[in-house]
Amino acid sequence: MLAARQLFCERGERILFENLSFELLEGQVLQVRGSNGSGKTTLLRILCGLNDSYEGEISWYGNSLESQVADFFASLLYIGHRSGVSKVLTPLENLRWSCGLQQAVEDDQLVRALAEVGLRGYEESQCFTLSAGQQQRVAIARLIVNSTRLWVLDEPFTTLDARGVSQLEDLMQAHAASGGSVLVTTHHKLDIAALEVLSLG
Repeated sequence: MLAARQLFCERGERILFENLSFELLEGQVLQVRGSNGSGKTTLLRILCGLNDSYEGEISWYGNSLESQVADFFASLLYIGHRSGVSKVLTPLENLRWSCGLQQAVEDDQLVRALAEVGLRGYEESQCFTLSAGQQQRVAIARLIVNSTRLWVLDEPFTTLDARGVSQLEDLMQAHAASGGSVLVTTHHKLDIAALEVLSLG
């Protein structure tokens, strides 16, 4: 699905990674591990087209990413280090906006997704009234209603409680089992059958 060849990136005068090559296959969860500052978030941002300060090649289904940009972005769901939730909007409004960028989704689907992540009764509450963990659950609800093939998740477990962690692992496992792929950075020890590990630093 997604492959990188001989990636090189430096920040200031410090090399984050060099000669970095890997493949992400359909049905696979690839965990990127490394110490703080090793370049995990930078790598994800490069792969998602949010950072062009690198050398090397990235391909999508065997073709250069540059030639497949439209298909790639239509197939990608990225949840960054911050949840990407607007605190002045409600959970339902956040999902309407974020999901509407890629597909048409009915409100009843969004309400069911919010209930599934434990936010029943909070659909119309402004997100600044929610805890950090609840705001992260709003972002995770996107995974339930999204039909993209590739999930790129940057430290998605940080503010979740034990139930949220287990649910997110289940979602990732189910996505891989259905032929999707997940690229995730986390210090959390994942309990997922289709897991591969890429170490930085």
